[in-house]
Amino acid sequence: MFTKLRNRFLIVNLVTISVIMLVAFISIYVITYRDVQNDIQMDLHRIMENYKSPGGDTGRLGNTKGGATLPRVDNKRTDNGTPPPERSISFMLKIDTASNLTGKDSKFTMDDEFYNTALQEALSAGKDTGRFTLDSSKWIFNIQHTNDGAMLVFLDITAEQKILTNLIYTFSVVGSVMLIILYFASRFFANRSIAPVKEAFEKQKQFIADASHELKTPLTIINTNADVLLSNSDDTIHNQSKWLHYIKSETERMTSLTNDLLYLTEMDDSRSRMIYSKFNLSDVVENIILTMEAVIFEKHISLEYDIDPDLTVLGNSEQIKQVIMILLDNAVKYSNPKGSVTLSLKKQHNDMVLAVTNTGEGIAPEHLASIFDRFYRTNASRARKQGGYGLGLAIAKSIIEQHKGKIHAKSFVGESTTFYVHLS
Repeated sequence: MFTKLRNRFLIVNLVTISVIMLVAFISIYVITYRDVQNDIQMDLHRIMENYKSPGGDTGRLGNTKGGATLPRVDNKRTDNGTPPPERSISFMLKIDTASNLTGKDSKFTMDDEFYNTALQEALSAGKDTGRFTLDSSKWIFNIQHTNDGAMLVFLDITAEQKILTNLIYTFSVVGSVMLIILYFASRFFANRSIAPVKEAFEKQKQFIADASHELKTPLTIINTNADVLLSNSDDTIHNQSKWLHYIKSETERMTSLTNDLLYLTEMDDSRSRMIYSKFNLSDVVENIILTMEAVIFEKHISLEYDIDPDLTVLGNSEQIKQVIMILLDNAVKYSNPKGSVTLSLKKQHNDMVLAVTNTGEGIAPEHLASIFDRFYRTNASRARKQGGYGLGLAIAKSIIEQHKGKIHAKSFVGESTTFYVHLS
C-alpha cells in the first residue's frame, strides 16, 4: 500500500515538474525565436536600404567562406546615415523582366553557379520573401520589384538558426538531467514524507490490537461468570453474589477503559472547544495531595512536597488536575514497599515546572522514549496486577501538548523515576 502511495507521489511530482519545465522552456524558446526573427528582419531591411542607396557600401571585406571572400564590418555609414548591419554576410542580384541575371553586388568572390543557384531558389519560392539552404548555409531573401526587373537581397542567417538549434539541444539535455535528479530527489523526499504516515498507520494497527486484547480479558471473565450463573439457575442470588460481583467489577474495568479510549480519540476535536483561563496551579496541586494522602498512608509510602505559592498558568484546570492525578497515582503504584514519593512545583524562568519522583525499580533507558505511547508497558505482568492499561501517560501527554507544554521522564534503574511537566 505504501509502495503504491510513494509511486503515486513520484508520478504526480514528476509530471507536475515536467509540465512546469516544459512550459518554461517553450516560453523561453518562443521569446528567443521572436527576438531572433525580429533581428533578422531588421538586418534584412537595413541591408536592402543600403543596397538601394546610390553608391551604398556595405563595408564588407576580408573573411573567407568556402573559398569566397566574406564580408567584414567597419564603422562606415551609408550615404543615408544608416549604419551597415554588423557581422552580416549578404549579396544583391539584379534581374530583368525575363528573370535573367543582369548584375550583382557582392564583396566576396563566388562562381556564377552559386549566384544562379541562389537566384533559382529564390524565384522558385514564388513569393517576395523566403528562406532556403545552400551549401550547408541558411539564407533569407527579399525581392524588390523595379520597372526594369527586380532586385534580390540575400542574407546569411546560419548563425541565428544555430542559436535556436543549440537552444533546443540545451533544453533537451538540461531537461533530461533535471528529470533524473528530480526523480531521485523526489524518491528520497517521498520516502521521508511517507514515513510518518506509515508510522501512524502501524501505531493505529497496534492500538486496535491492544484495545481488542484489553477488552477481550474482561469480556472472557464476564462470559465465564455468566455461564456459571446460568448453570446454577436454581440457586439464590445471595449464594451466587460473588459471580455477580466479578461481572460488575469487569464491567467497571471495561467502562473505565472505553472512557479513556474515547477521551484520547476526542482529544483533537475538543482542542478548539476547550476554554482556557488563568488558575492557581499551586492550590490545585495542594488539593490533589490532600485527597491522596490517605491512599499514600495506607501503602506505607512517605510523601514529601515543596510547592511555591500562588503560581498561575493559563489552561483548563480540570485537565491539569487529571494529569497530576495520573502522575501521583503512577508514583504511588510503582513505588517500592516503604518507598517515598516527592513532589515539587517551582517557577523556572517563564515556566511552571512540576516534578513527581518515586523510588522503585525505575525505567530502563530503552523504554523511556515509549512510555507515553498508548498501551505501552515496561512490565506487562506487573502493570496488569496494578490494574493499569497503559493509557494514563498517553492521556497526560495529550493534555500537556494541548496546553503547549512539555512532559518527559528521567529514571535511574533500581533507584527512582521522575516525571517533569513544563507549563507556561
